[in-house]
Amino acid sequence: MNETIRSTTAAEPVGPYPHARRVGNLLFLSGIGPRKKGSKDIPGAVLDPAGNLADYSIEAEMRSCFENIRAVLTDAGFAWEHIVDCQCFLTDMKRDWPEYNRVYAEFFPPGPTQPTRTTVEVSALPTGGRTPIHFEIKVIAALPNA
Repeated sequence: MNETIRSTTAAEPVGPYPHARRVGNLLFLSGIGPRKKGSKDIPGAVLDPAGNLADYSIEAEMRSCFENIRAVLTDAGFAWEHIVDCQCFLTDMKRDWPEYNRVYAEFFPPGPTQPTRTTVEVSALPTGGRTPIHFEIKVIAALPNA
């Protein structure tokens, strides 16, 4: 099986790519950001009167990203516990590392289904709007062998 997945419930991609691609028992998700479906607003963003970013909540961004990941997984016939690998992108590791680890651990506690993880700091992430984002995640999921 080889198919492209375009979720009807997750936020729309910000470029010309699908939410995911299934190849056999594997599902490869594109990088998923925190926007909500049908909106360019970023959860946790605090804007000043001129509309510029004044502050942000990495926790709110992460929780929204994880909601989008869950939606894509569900639309593809996969579940959260099928995630086997996470690639996480932060724009300010020094500022956000402790909170990032705390929130991540809520969603991926130690145990037999805990995925592997790579985290990198990047200078910017694509947002699809004016407000910058500070977290993006790309995952690979695998269905158990039948």
